[in-house]
Amino acid sequence: MIKVIKFSESKKNKWDSFVNSSNNGTIFHLRKFLSYHPKDRFIDHSLLFYKRAKLIGVIPAAVKKISNKTLFISHPGLSVGSLVVQESLSISDSLSLVKTFVNYVCERGFDGARITLSPIVYQKRFSNYMEFSFFKYGFKYSKRELSSVLVLEKDLEINLKKFRPSHLRAVKSALKKNIEVKKSNDYNTFYELLERNLLLRHNVYPTHTLDEMKKLVKLFPDKINLFTAKIKNKMIAGVLNFILNENTVLAFYICHDDNYKEYKSVNLLFYHIIDWAIKRNYTTYDFGLFTLQENPNMGLGRFKENFGASGVFRDTIEAVF
Repeated sequence: MIKVIKFSESKKNKWDSFVNSSNNGTIFHLRKFLSYHPKDRFIDHSLLFYKRAKLIGVIPAAVKKISNKTLFISHPGLSVGSLVVQESLSISDSLSLVKTFVNYVCERGFDGARITLSPIVYQKRFSNYMEFSFFKYGFKYSKRELSSVLVLEKDLEINLKKFRPSHLRAVKSALKKNIEVKKSNDYNTFYELLERNLLLRHNVYPTHTLDEMKKLVKLFPDKINLFTAKIKNKMIAGVLNFILNENTVLAFYICHDDNYKEYKSVNLLFYHIIDWAIKRNYTTYDFGLFTLQENPNMGLGRFKENFGASGVFRDTIEAVF
């Protein structure tokens, strides 16, 4: 018998401890991460699931009203949602957990549920038990986006063999151009470059404000890092990484100065970041989405493929009750 409890602040430490030891939890699932949002930004409805007093799953979630409908949704303040579960979860417990979840949201009058799943490569032990269980209880795909994921080998030279020849030549050329690549704490300059880059290319602003970015870095100094490329002390490119868990690093923000395109500074940045990630025993590097509303940005997809990355689903599923 699985019991479900709505999250309260008294469960915060228990929640975060579980996420850190879970099969598919990431930095995004931590209450510590969610705390950077103002309390009145979302109507939180996160849940914890217990079996015989043992915590076996959590889901960060919120309430969303659309017209006259009330939906239970993956927390909108996160890039990925999903039900976070213990590594050893069986198919039997997966089915029971989802059944308990569906009964809970139905009994509380929700008209439906929408959940964004974590890519399977974020898992310690690959399993589709939860997806199988969701579909068994009436969920269907509502959106399937693609994220570019690179499998990291144990040696940089092996990973370089995955680079396309033209791309490898671009990296070797960039290595000769006196570009300084290193970790940086200059978030002010990076944010200016990022904001300018996003407005120019996509006419959008960064997901986070500068203050929010700095707050997250302060909350997670060992989980968020910034790599920058400079020419004569001028920042011409940068990548902000989130260390999601013990396996995976995500490139959350990527930007460069269009006036310095010939330097191939982003190519060089990823060359150094991949080397850094391999030396720290991470197994996957996620370059981020290259689709939007299921429409691929072919240029962006090809650029990430240059490093040997391939598309992995980041799915959203939903059910109507």
